[in-house]
Formats: sequence, structure tokens, C-alpha cells
Amino acid sequence: MNLRAPAILLASRHQGETGAIARLLTAEHGLITAYVAGGRGRQMRAVMVPGNRVAVELTTRSANQLPFARLELEHSRAALMTEPLPAAAIQWVCGLSATALPERQAYPDLYEALDALLGAIAVAPSARGWVSGLIAYETMLLRELGYGGGALPDAPDWPAQHALLGILERQLSHYLLAGHKGDVMGARRLLTERLARMG
Repeated sequence: MNLRAPAILLASRHQGETGAIARLLTAEHGLITAYVAGGRGRQMRAVMVPGNRVAVELTTRSANQLPFARLELEHSRAALMTEPLPAAAIQWVCGLSATALPERQAYPDLYEALDALLGAIAVAPSARGWVSGLIAYETMLLRELGYGGGALPDAPDWPAQHALLGILERQLSHYLLAGHKGDVMGARRLLTERLARMG
């Protein structure tokens, strides 16, 4: 696989002394895991932030080898990671997507919805401006992966939206994250606690 495409960085973890393993979501190629040389270095620190939009250039030397990725920052959301509620939301949606989506299957609508949600989290003055987008994204994710039931009820106000988030949390935990609950559901619980403080 050799490609160049826009992507959303969903997660990264250290690999070796200076490298990182990145999980990236692209519109046309789906979720891709790749090795980023120097991913732990000072120059790449601001790039390797969940939620960032990047241009990724992938090269593969053999079919059974992890692709190598070069990343260029297109849109940074790193500044949001210093704000507790936006940071919790970004960690949650990126962690959920990185864990639930299968590798190399394209979900262009999910890619666009996630990018729009991350954009809303960045510009909305409070969570009331993006929580409906979070509900829509989680619902779409369940549906795209084959677990979508009927339409969810309207949630015109904050208490109804909060109740709907609780329903979705149970569905996501049961259908998509069974066996992966630890860190990912911990991120959801942190987000839920912070949203509950808004009353």
C-alpha cells in the first residue's frame, strides 16, 4: 500500500526509542495503523495529538509489514487538550473510533461526521453547542457497524440529551467495546462526569 491522503489521527503509542504507532482514519481507506519514525521526537510532538487532521503518506515494503507513515499537520486541535471538557470529548471520540472500527474498511460518512464533530468541539463556546453532534456521531457509528436500531427520540433540551448519552453509552459498551472496556470506557465515564457538572 502506497498512498497519500488526508486523515484524522485517532491514537498513538510509543514504539522503540523514538518511533510511534499511529492509528489514522481516512475517508477512502478507512482505519490504518502505521509506524511513524521520530513520532516521539520534539518536532512531531504537536502533530501526534488525537483529533489532529494530518496529511499522511504511507509506504509499505511488504504485505506482512506495518506501513511507514510520514505525517504533515493540516489542522491542529492540540490547544483544546488543555481544556478539560473538550479534551475529554476528543479523547473519547478518537479512542472509540480507533477501537471500534475495523482496519482498512472505508466509512467516508463517518470520517466526515467525525471531522465535523471535532470542528464543532473546537469552535463551540460550550458543550451545548456540540453534544447533539456527539449523539449523532455515536448513533451513526452504531448504525454503520450494524447495531443501529430504530431512530432515537428527539432530545431538544439538556436533560433529554444527557439521558440519551446514557442510553448510547450502554449500547456502545455492549455492542462495540465488549472486551475493550478499560481505557476507552474510562474516557467515556470521564466525559459523562464532566458533562453532568453542567447541570
